[in-house]
Amino acid sequence: MPSSASTPSPWRRFTAGYARFLTALLAFSVAVIVIPVTLQMVSRYTALIPSYIWTEEMARFLFIWMILIGAMIGVREASHFEVDVWPSLSRRSEAAVRIAARLGILALALVFLWGGIEFTRFAWYRTSELADLPLWMIHIAWPTAAVTWIIFLGEQFYDETRILLGRSVP
Repeated sequence: MPSSASTPSPWRRFTAGYARFLTALLAFSVAVIVIPVTLQMVSRYTALIPSYIWTEEMARFLFIWMILIGAMIGVREASHFEVDVWPSLSRRSEAAVRIAARLGILALALVFLWGGIEFTRFAWYRTSELADLPLWMIHIAWPTAAVTWIIFLGEQFYDETRILLGRSVP
């Protein structure tokens, strides 16, 4: 029977499942964006499809979501840009540097959250010009990304703090 130290907590299982969901959603959105982009290309070079069709707008909206979902996954996997200024640090010192770097990401997440809520509120009763989609569906991507970053950062802060305190990481 596995020990309680090796069994992930319900919170860790939730965040891992959420990360898998985001990864699948990203793969799905990459597959779906091919359709409006292909239709837009066909409409530019043939008369089969009117050039004013919704394809450009839909591709733009999907692209926004793809970027922000990718950023969410990037924060979860800590695969954002890093520079090794001190390549030979101890494990505890490295944890302190990572906490400092993640505080910068947290500051950006709070800006995205506050600005994203205002951005979504502005778009709540508006629709897009061509596809007639509710704009809040696009604008809500920013606060969604921010909340996701905060959740994933919390998990990382917890792990790095445990390293600083000399405890094992779950």
